[in-house]
Amino acid sequence: MDHASKAALAPESFQASVLKIFKESLVAAGAAENIGYGVLRLVFGMIMVSHGLPKMLGASHGSMADPMAASAALIENVLHLPAAPVFAMLVALLETVGGALLGIGLATRPVAALMAVQMLAISYILGPTWPWIDRGIEYPVLMLFLALYMAVKGAGRYSLDHRIAASFLAKRWRQ
Repeated sequence: MDHASKAALAPESFQASVLKIFKESLVAAGAAENIGYGVLRLVFGMIMVSHGLPKMLGASHGSMADPMAASAALIENVLHLPAAPVFAMLVALLETVGGALLGIGLATRPVAALMAVQMLAISYILGPTWPWIDRGIEYPVLMLFLALYMAVKGAGRYSLDHRIAASFLAKRWRQ
């Protein structure tokens, strides 16, 4: 092959190499995003469980000797809702069971939507103070938007929701 022929092929080979590297980078970035989102969902779920479990077990949590009673008191005295102990139990169940469901990525959208509502209520209860160090709403507002994001995005690739959907679609495809 003469020099002119080699030069004519070189740009195409270079372009193909660049495109191949670019495609591989996109695939790797997609995998990293899926893994990162799965870890984010898992950690969010674990944090919620860590808030719900003490309520369910009647154990202390941080500075609260009785977090279930503290939740019921806030629901009754700040939100002025009837049946505050019932709502406090629902909050504890959402945090404990819902947090576990989020962690494994099952029923992610509805659970995350309910947690967003809970974080909105907590933000209202703690407001208008902003700094978290002063028992403000920074942390619940962050959790609110994280829950909203999960409610919109869904469970992601590494979740039971994804596995169930994939299995269902595979069965439907075979029919």
